[in-house]
Amino acid sequence: MITIDGVSRTFGRIEALQDIRLDVADGEFVAVIGRSGCGKSTLLRLVAGLDRPTAGKILVDGEPVREPRRDIAVNFQRPALLPWRSVLDNVLLPVEIFKWNRAENRERAHHLLATTGLEKFAGRLPHELSGGMQQRVALCRTLIQNPRVMLMDEPFSALDALTREELSMELQRIHMETGTTIVFVTHSIQEAVLLADRVVVLSARPGRVRRIVPVDIPRPRSFGHNAHLDEVAAASAELHQLLLEDHLPSAS
Repeated sequence: MITIDGVSRTFGRIEALQDIRLDVADGEFVAVIGRSGCGKSTLLRLVAGLDRPTAGKILVDGEPVREPRRDIAVNFQRPALLPWRSVLDNVLLPVEIFKWNRAENRERAHHLLATTGLEKFAGRLPHELSGGMQQRVALCRTLIQNPRVMLMDEPFSALDALTREELSMELQRIHMETGTTIVFVTHSIQEAVLLADRVVVLSARPGRVRRIVPVDIPRPRSFGHNAHLDEVAAASAELHQLLLEDHLPSAS
């Protein structure tokens, strides 16, 4: 589905990513973790077609990614809702951008809002919603595109713990129902282990794939029910040690 082949990215004299090689299967959920500044967000921007690599290539379904594509959607840390548009109209924004039939997609937008518990808020403005509700709107806006690939850059990091868990469960449900391929950037080891099929650990800058840790736990998973499983503890300990070791040389 996604092939990242020898990708590097430099900004002037700063090498952000170095020789990244990664394959993501169709329908797979992959988390990417690493220390601040290791190039996680840069990698997502490259896969999204929002930036181009200095070296190497990125393929989605065998086609080179050179610009943004309709089948690749991006969720950022901030919901980035338009404050003057209603919840429903924010969800329908991609429909207008891509010049799709609004009437045909309006019913789907209402369905997405209903499945995320937001149907009765369709006419509200973003400032009338909580942070978690705004992220749900952003998620609906992404899903109305019917993306093959969802790229998520720490979308839940600014939320409280309970809301974060609720949205993690919601994302798992959507992933299980749609089979969408997801690449999810996070700083949270626990979040990575409880969401992903595999966790990719990037080294400190320049970011390289240091290790890929598989997570073989049945879905759906939750922080409450699965947090103390031996498999979760083992994967979390391995990831923690990798990040700690990566930091030690710079701390000495």
